[in-house]
Amino acid sequence: MNLIEQAKKDGIKYIQLQFTDIHGMVKAVNIPAERLKEALEKGIWFDGSSIEGFTRIFESDMVLHPDVRTYAVLPWEDDRTARMICDVHTPDGKPFEGDPRHILKRAMVEAEKMGFEYNVGPELEFFLFKKTNGEYTPVPHDVAGYFDFSPRDLATGVRNEIVRALESMGLEVEMSHHEVAWGQHEIDFKYGNALLSADRCITFKHVVKSVAHKHELYATFMPKPVFGINGSGMHVHQSLFSGEKNMFYDAKDPYKLSKVARHFVAGQLKNVRNMIAVLSPTVNSYKRLVPGYEAPVYICWAQQNRSALVRIPRYSPGREQSTRAELRCPDPSCNPYLAFALMLTAGLDGIKNKLEPPAPVEENVYHLDEVGREKKHIATLPGSLKEALDELKKSTLFKAALGEHTYSKYLDAKREEWNDYALQVTEWEKKRYFEVI
Repeated sequence: MNLIEQAKKDGIKYIQLQFTDIHGMVKAVNIPAERLKEALEKGIWFDGSSIEGFTRIFESDMVLHPDVRTYAVLPWEDDRTARMICDVHTPDGKPFEGDPRHILKRAMVEAEKMGFEYNVGPELEFFLFKKTNGEYTPVPHDVAGYFDFSPRDLATGVRNEIVRALESMGLEVEMSHHEVAWGQHEIDFKYGNALLSADRCITFKHVVKSVAHKHELYATFMPKPVFGINGSGMHVHQSLFSGEKNMFYDAKDPYKLSKVARHFVAGQLKNVRNMIAVLSPTVNSYKRLVPGYEAPVYICWAQQNRSALVRIPRYSPGREQSTRAELRCPDPSCNPYLAFALMLTAGLDGIKNKLEPPAPVEENVYHLDEVGREKKHIATLPGSLKEALDELKKSTLFKAALGEHTYSKYLDAKREEWNDYALQVTEWEKKRYFEVI
C-alpha cells in the first residue's frame, strides 16, 4: 500500500509538514490531504525568510520535501491529521545548506565513508507544571522522586497517555519513570541511527507538549526551570556499527571498549568545549551545568562515575551489541540534528587522528579540589553561553561540519540571545543590591 492509499485508509484530512529552524524549534505548514501527491512529487513551497537561520528576504523561496518514513497520524487531533518531517531544498532542487536535517545527513555520510553507522539513544528529561492563580508558576504538581510510585504522583496517567501516543506514532518506548526532581519525568525510546533518533526527538517533544496541554499542564524541556533542584539533561548513548557488528566492543579490553571506541571518546573529550554551545545552547543551560545536581561539569570519562562527562555503562555478558559511550552534557533544549552532527564529527576526529583518551577517573570529581583536578588534568566545561560561543568560534572543525551559512547564523543568533540576557535586571540583583547599595 502506498502512502496516498494509507492516508485515505486512515481518513486523513490534513497533512502537517514539519521541519526545524537552527534552534530546533518545530515549524509546520498544514496542507489538505488532496495535496499529498503534489507534496511527494514536487514538494511544497514556503517563505524561508522568516525562519531563524534560513534565508534572507530577497532569496526566500524554499521547498519542503516530506520524508515518507516519518508519516504518522497525530492521535490528539480532532480533524484527522498526519505528520511528516521534511527536508528543506532550494528552488533548484538542491538540499538547503542551512537545513539542520541536511547537516546531520552530511555528517553521517562522512561516517559511512569510514565504514560506520552512527547509532544513538537520547534520554530527554522534562518537567510538568500547573498554571496557578492565572500565572505560569514554577510549582511542580506532584511530590514523587526518582523511580517513585506514589498515589500522589498525578503525572502517572499523563505519562501513560504520552507513551500510548508515542507508540501509535511508531516509537518503541522502553521505559517511563519519574525523575529525581519534583515534577520531573523521563520516557526513553529505542535507539536507532542518528537521523531516525533526531526525528524521534522532535516527535517526542511535540507529543509531550501536546498531551500535557490536553490535561491543562505545561511541559517544558528547559534545562533548569527551578532553582535548587536537578535540571533536565539529554544524555546520549552512542555506538558505531558496521553492518550488524558493534564496533565499540572488544572482549579483551577491561572496559570492553575497542580502539575505535577509545578514539571516538577521545575525540569528544578533546572537542567538547568547542561544541558545547550547540549541545547545551541556552543561557539557562549553564545553570544546569553546575556541581551538585548530577550534571557533568568536568571533562573526563569513567565507567561507574556519574560525575564524568562520558560514562561507559557496565558490560553484561551476552550484551555485546549494547556496548556504548554515554555523553552526559547535552540538554533537551538543543537542536538534535545539529547536536548529533557535531558529536559524530568530534568522535570521527578522534578516530581519524587515533587520539587516546586520558586515564579514566572513577572517583567522584565533585569531591576533588582544584589542585586535585589539576593533578589529573581534568578541565571544565564553559561556565556560560558567552564562554561556550567563544569556544565554538575557535573551531574550524565545527565550522566545516555546520557549514559557513549555519555556523555564522548560529553564532549571530546566540550572541544576540546572550546580549539580551546580559542587559536584564533580575530579581536576584534587586534582592542582593537594592537596599544595601
